Amino acid sequence: MSIPKPLVQLNQLFIVITVLIALLAAKWLLLLPFLVGVVTLATKRNPVIMAGKKLLKKPASSYQMEDRDQQLFNQWIATICICIGVAFISFLMGYTLVGYVFSIMVLLAAGVALMGYCIGCTIRYRYMMWKYKRKKHAA
Repeated sequence: MSIPKPLVQLNQLFIVITVLIALLAAKWLLLLPFLVGVVTLATKRNPVIMAGKKLLKKPASSYQMEDRDQQLFNQWIATICICIGVAFISFLMGYTLVGYVFSIMVLLAAGVALMGYCIGCTIRYRYMMWKYKRKKHAA
């Protein structure tokens, strides 16, 4: 299953805007993209993308499509693995510098993705190649 690219970009824009506002105004706003990410990973349905479907002007199938599994992988990285979750917990525990570093990492990754380069795609590709080579040599 695939996701129309404008909906993927809407999710990326949501992340950029909420993280930027959180860094400038209220750190608790990091909970918004964090909770969206957790819901997405738990249900395999992104609330931002689901709401954004109403904004599409053409049928979803007429847009360039993005791989759903890749988007879930990216969401996992952004939410749990390294970025938003660690940033939020760091701010809660008083590790402000760590919170800023991880917030800026997700901000940059989503911002660069909006410009056309997917860091998560590169990580996943390299991981899949590593697994393939490992399996090939084991046989």
